[in-house]
Amino acid sequence: MIQEKFLKNKIASIFEAMANASVTLQISTLPDSPGVYQYYDKDGKLLYVGKAKNLKKRVSSYFNKTQDNGKTRILVKKITNIKHIVVKTETDALLLENNLIKKYQPRYNVMLKDDKSYPWICIKNERFPRVFPTRRMIKDGSEYYGPYTSMKTVHTLLDLIKGLYPLRTCNYDLSEEKIRAGKYKVCLEFHLGNCAGPCEGLYSEKEYHENIEAIRNIVKGNFKDSLHKFKSQMKDLAADLKFEQAQRVKEKIDILENYQSKSTVVNSKINNVDVFSIISDESYAYVNFLQLSHGAIIRSHTLEIKKKLDETDEELLQLAIVEIRQRFNSLSKEIYVPFEVELGEDIKTHVPKLGDKKAILDLSERNAKYYRMERFKQAKIVDPDRHEKRIMAQMKKDLRLNEEPRHIECFDNSNIQGTNPVAACVVFKNGKPSKKDYRKFNIKTVEGPDDFASMEEVVYRRYKRLLEEEQPLPQLIIIDGGKGQLSSALKSLDKLELRGKIAIIGIAKRLEELFYPNDPIPLYLDKKSETLKIIQQLRNEAHRFGITFHRSKRSKQALNTELETIPGIGEKTVVELLKHFKSIKRIASASFEDISTVIGSSRAKKLIEHFQNMKSDGKPKEERKDNKE
Repeated sequence: MIQEKFLKNKIASIFEAMANASVTLQISTLPDSPGVYQYYDKDGKLLYVGKAKNLKKRVSSYFNKTQDNGKTRILVKKITNIKHIVVKTETDALLLENNLIKKYQPRYNVMLKDDKSYPWICIKNERFPRVFPTRRMIKDGSEYYGPYTSMKTVHTLLDLIKGLYPLRTCNYDLSEEKIRAGKYKVCLEFHLGNCAGPCEGLYSEKEYHENIEAIRNIVKGNFKDSLHKFKSQMKDLAADLKFEQAQRVKEKIDILENYQSKSTVVNSKINNVDVFSIISDESYAYVNFLQLSHGAIIRSHTLEIKKKLDETDEELLQLAIVEIRQRFNSLSKEIYVPFEVELGEDIKTHVPKLGDKKAILDLSERNAKYYRMERFKQAKIVDPDRHEKRIMAQMKKDLRLNEEPRHIECFDNSNIQGTNPVAACVVFKNGKPSKKDYRKFNIKTVEGPDDFASMEEVVYRRYKRLLEEEQPLPQLIIIDGGKGQLSSALKSLDKLELRGKIAIIGIAKRLEELFYPNDPIPLYLDKKSETLKIIQQLRNEAHRFGITFHRSKRSKQALNTELETIPGIGEKTVVELLKHFKSIKRIASASFEDISTVIGSSRAKKLIEHFQNMKSDGKPKEERKDNKE
């Protein structure tokens, strides 16, 4: 019995360790972006929904410290899976968190489980529309703008609107017949100047709706006309020396200019819609699904699909839409997609180009991209072989190669006005530096600053030696430089009869242009592509390696030059002195006894005399004698 209990505890601890490892891996690949995170237990049940300005930092904070709250400690122990939705702003994260909590009622969310929702501004569907704040959306043809994260923002906007445009606040039925019959009389608001009296026919319907159109622009974030009127009003008040009132108007202008009304995650105009987007590479496709209900995002899911053949994005997206809609039992009749797909007559597909619909499609695509990046990071940690295969396949495609560039070599020259010319060759294997294969070259046949000739010499020497030693040749050579350096490297390959057997390209630093032999038009890769990042890493590593060698050579030459000019002091003696004293300054200040113990009394005497001669005016005695004569 005791042994059985021990065994159960052991198994439970193993599973807990595995779950912790999985969560740690998920946290390590989270993005540093605003969004909403969702915690799930081992049964796939949603435990908690939270918002974050930085997803990675916020989620990590749950696991990096001991929680003071007992409920939070229990929550953390139960977490086995973390999902997230990336959004553009922290405000969007707040709104999305509210939507998801109201929809799914997670056990560990308490604060937002009530029915309270965020405020909207309503333009009522009436002959003379009222404009007022509300937390309830009624489908009667009225227009709703928002939502807003603060009621203060709503009241500020309404105050601004009322200050600009006289609007009615009563709830009378202002039909044309009742107004003509004189059923209503103006109220106190009319006498205060807040209403123009449409109830008595003192305010035309046309003029009223012109003001409503201006108000629509304000709540949409288009303040151009209203700001112009405000600024005119402020100037008039200032001209009349009403500075306090002018300052109040200026504060309203500042609020308007800094105000943002649009939210991507909640939009009353988009109702019961499924949104799909796809991102793919050589081996996998990633399809993101956003489900909108009553204008709010209530679900996000990304599906990873392994490619078996050369399926197109259209084919994969079509299959994924059917699979995801069945899985989540979606009955939406309208779908937003990045391109046309055939889904039957019962479902309406729309390809948004502009506006709110395009913004929600872009949000879906952003989440697919982030999911793809996270999978790459996780694969790099858990399955390095898969990561390498994917990178190599992508490089082959991007660089238009005949085979995967498993072995890449990159060359760079380094000199200062032709002095101490050197070159470096760095080697990457399977996308990673292979430092044991790095090679340094002293330029032997070129005089002066001639990068082209130096490149020709180094490439020839490198591959002549590999051929003689029967070493494997690279699949790709990268030359740090433009067309000139590439042409020089090609001359060496021609001499060795390797043209066409090894792919070769040049990379120019300024615009990151990739040049190919006999092609005047350079290739431009996406600045965020992994292929370009690896090429840049190769180029930077070759530059670093070459510069380090060049500095070392220049420094050594500077050290050796003065000592080697002393008669009777050879190269071996210089090496012995520098090994012992480390610098010329220490040698110059050392005593005769110290020096003689290293190189003997005879050479020590010559060295001491040399430094004594140099002490006065920096010239030897003989030179000073000649000057006196």
